Amino acid sequence: MTLAYRKYVKEIMPSIFYPLYLKYQYKKRVGKKLHFRNPINYTEKIQWAKINRKNPLLTQLSDKVEARKWVSSTIGEEYLIPIVGEVYTDAEDIDFDNLPEKYVIKLNTGSGFNIIVNDSSEINKEAAKNSLKKWMNSNYAYNSLELQYKDIIPRIYIEENLLEDGMSDLPDYKFFCFGGKVFCSYTRIKTYEGHTKGEVGFFDRDYNLMPYYRADYASLKEQLDKPKNYEKMVEIAEKLSYGFSHVRVDLYNISGKIYFGEMTFTTNSGYIRFVPEEFDRILGDQWNLNSGI
Repeated sequence: MTLAYRKYVKEIMPSIFYPLYLKYQYKKRVGKKLHFRNPINYTEKIQWAKINRKNPLLTQLSDKVEARKWVSSTIGEEYLIPIVGEVYTDAEDIDFDNLPEKYVIKLNTGSGFNIIVNDSSEINKEAAKNSLKKWMNSNYAYNSLELQYKDIIPRIYIEENLLEDGMSDLPDYKFFCFGGKVFCSYTRIKTYEGHTKGEVGFFDRDYNLMPYYRADYASLKEQLDKPKNYEKMVEIAEKLSYGFSHVRVDLYNISGKIYFGEMTFTTNSGYIRFVPEEFDRILGDQWNLNSGI
């Protein structure tokens, strides 16, 4: 472990001040007062959960390498995106010359720490290694107090690139599960080359487009075709979410072949502006904080 990483592992403030910090950040980023002691809305409950859900399984499943073992034992290895080569603790150990033409480099902790490679001849190896080193020398937990990430030792892994010939996008299906049941999901499209260009639409359990969206994405205006084997996706999401009060289960679907993406316990760190705002309350009503992990 590097000196810089050990530095960031230390708490940046006494834990007694965490609720006050979250109230400040919530007001700044969501634009509303946070009712921390009696959370009602979904985004409020995420703030509460950040520092009150302390089951070690949350840390295990937030570690994208360790989560693979649990997912494999729960639904089967066939749903895992194959890993190319080894799992690394040092970016300098990556042998770029022996990687396939297409791949995705990922960090096992946090969000957005990945490098998509569609043509190995175009990758800037030094820039990639510098980005990985920067990511590894910080502790994602303290970005916004998502403490399930605090004890994860950062590692690098490389997955097969799921983008097949002729594909320009890789839709992402994110299932919001409460008490082991899918309530709704959102599909995110046009984000493969960058999230800022993405479009998001919320869908009910039967994959009907709902009249809600996130303010930070363009909204899907028309109903999408239901993915092949959609019912199997719902089944998988519910198997993986069994026993949890709430978790978001992310899946990919390539012509009916389903792949596990990740499990997320604090979506967008709870700093989401839903449009209309009522959807924040609707999602919050589904989440019983006292039921399950």
